Amino acid sequence: MKDDAKSERRRQIIEAAYAVLAEKGYAGTSMLAVAKRARASNETLYSWFGSKPGLFRAMVEENARTAAEILQEYPGGDGDPDTALSRLGPALLRLVTSERAIALNRAAAADSTDTGTLGRTIAASGREHIVPLLERLFAGAAAAGRLGGRTPSEAAELYISLLIGDLQIRRVIGVAPPPDETEIARRAERARQIVLPPAAGSEVTARPG
Repeated sequence: MKDDAKSERRRQIIEAAYAVLAEKGYAGTSMLAVAKRARASNETLYSWFGSKPGLFRAMVEENARTAAEILQEYPGGDGDPDTALSRLGPALLRLVTSERAIALNRAAAADSTDTGTLGRTIAASGREHIVPLLERLFAGAAAAGRLGGRTPSEAAELYISLLIGDLQIRRVIGVAPPPDETEIARRAERARQIVLPPAAGSEVTARPG
């Protein structure tokens, strides 16, 4: 199968997996059910993903890819951290509060049969992957005196807390709607301004994008 065709078929299988997950929950989502929904063979799913945890790992990694790609464009000490955060903040907040992310987190909460595998996968592809990239970004800002005495690690933790807070948890338990674009822009800009105040004598003009 050519690469483009395989990528499209893979996308269709992942779409089918989300549909089955929404209907049946994590425990009820089997490789066979996903294969039937995607009109693919069970052998194809096992060949491409290896197992049910492997399929969900692919779903998590695909969902987290956008935020990581933005951060990887801005290595520490190079580029403009304000521009990076103005792009990252809205993208990351949309990501973690999206219906797909919420479905995956609800599935992780229900994952008892696989001993927490899905939760560990979400952590490894999400926070545990994003925070070190943020720390690298903030290392350059620290050298420029932009962190107010915080370490890059402290700045990364503060940024995540200000940007996301308990909103994702409230979405998972069903007590909060997804934020609209106005709220996304407001939260992202507030987090950026608090963690990265302008250096003395400078004026920062980055805006949420």
